[in-house]
Amino acid sequence: MGKNEFLTPKAIANRIKAKGLQKLRWYCQMCQKQCRDENGFKCHCMSESHQRQMQIFGQNPDRIVDGYSEEFEETFLELMKRSHRFSRVAATVVYNEYIHDRHHVHMNSTTWTSLTEFVKYLGRTGKCKVEETPKGWFITYIDRDSETLFKERMKNKRIKLDMVEEEKQEREIRKQIELAASEQLTTTKSDSNLGEDPPRELNLEAGVKVGFSLGSSSSLVNKDNSSIVSSSKLVFEEVDSSNKRKIGKENNKTNGNSALEEMMREEEKVKEKMNRKDYWLCEGIIVKVLSKALAKKGYYKQKGVVRKVIDKYVGEIEMLDNKHVLRVDQDELETVIPQIGGLVKIVNGAYRGSNARLLGVDTDKFCAKVKIEKGAYDGRILNAIDYEDICKLA
Repeated sequence: MGKNEFLTPKAIANRIKAKGLQKLRWYCQMCQKQCRDENGFKCHCMSESHQRQMQIFGQNPDRIVDGYSEEFEETFLELMKRSHRFSRVAATVVYNEYIHDRHHVHMNSTTWTSLTEFVKYLGRTGKCKVEETPKGWFITYIDRDSETLFKERMKNKRIKLDMVEEEKQEREIRKQIELAASEQLTTTKSDSNLGEDPPRELNLEAGVKVGFSLGSSSSLVNKDNSSIVSSSKLVFEEVDSSNKRKIGKENNKTNGNSALEEMMREEEKVKEKMNRKDYWLCEGIIVKVLSKALAKKGYYKQKGVVRKVIDKYVGEIEMLDNKHVLRVDQDELETVIPQIGGLVKIVNGAYRGSNARLLGVDTDKFCAKVKIEKGAYDGRILNAIDYEDICKLA
């Protein structure tokens, strides 16, 4: 009996039944035929066309399987590149999108027996970035196109230029601070050297001693010519001049200090703008896990050490209690404040990346007082730095 014609009711009913995905075990990749039930698949396997295809497969099975594997991998990566080029997505989501096409290459005809093996293969060959999480396997497409690589190089070049510009600004600010400090030192020395000449004595032949001072207007001499008494005007002038010198010194000190403080504030504003990021994780700090999804496993509010940072936002945490290693997003982590005197790392803000010593804590304002140790800002004291910007060092 021949096949039903295309527009006959029987042919239309068969197409409606065959629409959509069927069971994978009833699909023949060599013949590219999907059967609806076990009986149909058995009849297909006994058909003459299927027997001919199996004879071809028996002549060189490895080559045919490798060909299907290459086609499966190529189409899978093409879907990743087209739909999820710059995103981190679950492997099962991509696979479900891939099998929507009825005529796709089925995985049972490739060298991989499961999706997990295929995902691991992509990670080993460097074609995708693979991560294993409690929610399953996540993959990120690695774009190796020439245009993308060119854009990446230009982006890295801009970042290096920005870093060089930042270093130039820091050097310029340090030079201005040193120049202001040297000018302040010279002004204080000159003020200390400036003073009125001490009174001089003139010895006369008759044994009379005359005391005088430069710039004085008058003096009174006793009748017995024994001494000369300075007038009250000279005394008050000396007192006034000494007060003026003291006030001048204080004004110079305050002006110098205010200039230094103003320059330091400007420097901190520039560094704050450049170093304030939306990510703060770094290796070697102790954090607290606040993920409620991990509460059933006993990790909630437990502390661990950040051993590795993945894509700036995810950290590999080695728990302090049982040495288990977890991958947790920074949104589910919290910084840890040590006891006073302990070492901390500044993880965000103007002095990002510096090590410091905790000097005090203000619980009302949720800030701390730290002193930077080592580096270009060694010895600098920060009076009000937020809890979120510092974290205990392991």
